[in-house]
Amino acid sequence: MDLIDIFQRLGLACAIGAAVGVERHWRERDEPEGARIAGIRTFTLISMTGGIAGLLDGVLTSGGVSGLIVASFVLTIAVVLLRFGLMEARAEGSFSATTVIAGITTFGLGALAVMGDMAVASATGAAMVTLLASREFLHGAIRRLTWVELRSAVVLLAMGFVILPLIPADPYGPFGGVSPRSLVILVILLASISYVGYVAVRLIGGGRGDLVAGAVGGLVSSTATTLAMARHSLTSANAAGPAAGAIAAGSVSLIRTALLMLALAPSLGERLLPGLLVAGALMLAIAFSLVARGVVAAEAELPGNPFELAQVVKMALLITVIAFIARAASQIFGDGGLYVVSALTALADVDAVSVTVAGMLLALSLDVATIAVGIAVTANMAAKVVYAGVAGSAGFALRLGAASLIAVAAGLIVTLGAGHV
Repeated sequence: MDLIDIFQRLGLACAIGAAVGVERHWRERDEPEGARIAGIRTFTLISMTGGIAGLLDGVLTSGGVSGLIVASFVLTIAVVLLRFGLMEARAEGSFSATTVIAGITTFGLGALAVMGDMAVASATGAAMVTLLASREFLHGAIRRLTWVELRSAVVLLAMGFVILPLIPADPYGPFGGVSPRSLVILVILLASISYVGYVAVRLIGGGRGDLVAGAVGGLVSSTATTLAMARHSLTSANAAGPAAGAIAAGSVSLIRTALLMLALAPSLGERLLPGLLVAGALMLAIAFSLVARGVVAAEAELPGNPFELAQVVKMALLITVIAFIARAASQIFGDGGLYVVSALTALADVDAVSVTVAGMLLALSLDVATIAVGIAVTANMAAKVVYAGVAGSAGFALRLGAASLIAVAAGLIVTLGAGHV
């Protein structure tokens, strides 16, 4: 590396140490001079030492065994920090090893900044400072965490990082088959939406928490979110919160479809945009009004489990079966049954129809394409109302049905009024 590169890398090492030092110094800012293990200067020097050790290692062990000098330095730093940490612990009666570990890690990041990838060193340093500064939040969250919530989080992590990589991705069966991995991903998605909704309700409150969870879930799958909210409505003391979440998910889905059409087929997107935006805005307004009325009532009672895995698996199987039937119908009807296929496919997901129609626009008239997407959107909203009636409470289904009917009627009036169909 040239001289400029060396100075840049050493500068990054010093910056990482200074950032960590500011956080450590601020936390013990009321201590008198000499009463803390390390502050801004010490952590900056530790990181700088790591960078210098990396430089020396590269120069003195060129062609030999690399890493010996860095290892010697880190051992020395660790011994010094441990000694002072032990002295501080005895004086204060503390058992915290955070500052000692942070010092050793800072040395390592300083060495990495010089010897390795600067971006990795910088990102890791920022992550470490964030983690150190989040002590009160993390400690408070752990104190409030129950065993059921912790177990549910572990199950989610296990499904995502242990089970999912072992599941085959190739589809099995006719008409495109069913991919086991896609099914597991859908299970994880449903469980995650339920868990996010549970946490949001716990932190924000019944109505507002459901609204936030529904809007976030709608970015991924409004159908899955509706099913998750429907199950939640069965255990909620007030159906307004889960209904607001499902309606918010539908609103986000409509706006997402409009933006997707604009990106994939601008001419079609311009036709669909006014109606979809009006429908989406109306649903969002209804969701907010439900929350405003529901919040003054008793807050929703939290279920005993953030997600019931058996129920989540049943929901995922339902969506997978419907998607399979839609693909089979698509192959049986062929291109001539575009409207039928659009309606059937939208029973599970409206995005698939939107992407398909946008790709076929060269072979379709704008009127046909507009009708096909309109049928898909309407069928998807109607299907979610049916799912709500089957899987949720009566109050939940009625609220979602009324909001969907108002949105569809308004969207059709705007689209027809513009003379696009």
